[in-house]
Amino acid sequence: MSRTGRVERVTKESNVLVEIDLDGSGRTEVSTGVGFYDHMLSQLGRHGLFDLTVKTEGDLHIDPHHTVEDTSIALGAAFRQALGDAKGVRRFANSLVPLDEALARVAVDLAGRAYLVHTEPENLAPMIGEYETALTRHIWESFVNSAQICLHIDVLRGRNAHHVAECQFKGVARALRDAVAFDPRETGVPSTKGTLSADTRSS
Repeated sequence: MSRTGRVERVTKESNVLVEIDLDGSGRTEVSTGVGFYDHMLSQLGRHGLFDLTVKTEGDLHIDPHHTVEDTSIALGAAFRQALGDAKGVRRFANSLVPLDEALARVAVDLAGRAYLVHTEPENLAPMIGEYETALTRHIWESFVNSAQICLHIDVLRGRNAHHVAECQFKGVARALRDAVAFDPRETGVPSTKGTLSADTRSS
């Protein structure tokens, strides 16, 4: 069965198309108009081995916030759509990813409910090009709420704002890649409730 998702999100602030294949090869085609965010989404697809297409036109004449937020919402929704009933997946996964001086620890649960824990070093440079570093947490908030997953991201150390952000995206990619992988010993949905639906609280 194909595990793909396609979401179009149109508002007065942005026009977003996201397509994702969880069983891809890491091929990415990303264009949001925010260069650093494009770079981060490409990391997510490549290291998650997801085929990922993202095309966003947003109100960048104001600032990147709406573009980044709406893209993240659509990405989360497409991920949840592609995951389907989550039958046979591992569900839980974690990663530990370094990038020079920065180190990110990530844990994920495809729980069917949204929860984010996010920590990163303080006093990072406020901007990376036109990208506000404060947007990184908001990206994960928006993604988690739409994907209906539990995500913990702890950047254990780091000084360079680019490295701190990038190791997070690579860490999330690797954790998601492992969480959506099929477990040969799992024949059903990995939950005592029998569902990881976003409509119910599973355990």
